[in-house]
Amino acid sequence: MSAETDPVPPPVLPSSRKLITALAAIAMISGLLVAVTYEVTAPVIKLNQQRALEQAIFKVLPAATVHANFRLEGATLSALTSERFAEANVFAGYNADQVLVGIAMEGAARGYQDVVKILYAYDPAQNGITGFTVLQSSETPGIGDKVETDAAFQENFNPLDASLNAGGDALAHEIITVKNGRKVNPWEIDGISGATITSTAIGHALNDSAQAMLPPLLANRDLLIAPHTKGEDD
Repeated sequence: MSAETDPVPPPVLPSSRKLITALAAIAMISGLLVAVTYEVTAPVIKLNQQRALEQAIFKVLPAATVHANFRLEGATLSALTSERFAEANVFAGYNADQVLVGIAMEGAARGYQDVVKILYAYDPAQNGITGFTVLQSSETPGIGDKVETDAAFQENFNPLDASLNAGGDALAHEIITVKNGRKVNPWEIDGISGATITSTAIGHALNDSAQAMLPPLLANRDLLIAPHTKGEDD
């Protein structure tokens, strides 16, 4: 048989051991790169989140010029230094005369797409919630974001009643979202037509947070009067 008609031998394939070794090496390198990237970017992300939260504090407490950081755990309220900002879950705002003008706290509830996370303002002088801003949301643009842009919806917080009951251990009335045009009580949120799920999530977030936070917070009201403050421009 001539060389031209001789069958071509099949290519020599690498052994399965070599393939497994190569894949394992690639996986290890990829994992290492992910870990290194996380270590490098995590502090930057954390700093940006802190700056965004501080901006949100002054947004929901526009009369405040300084704020103080607190940690509420159970019935205990502790003042924190600015270096421990990441541990805080209560932010008290004060005006230029160091008078308490409001308290900012976080709340969260399930929306249409994902969890809607907010920062809201509570005014002890009015026993009410005076506003909020969305910190995190995956709601449909133009629909879910109406909770921040709809003027009628914002009127719910002028203020929204969050008074405690006679025993001081819970809200006197649960905060609920009702259908648009059905609001009759000051603790009800008049929902937005076309954004019912998101506006209902705001009601759930406010009620759940206020029920848990306000009774022990107001029991420690005196601690909020003398702040360790941080300025808006610091």
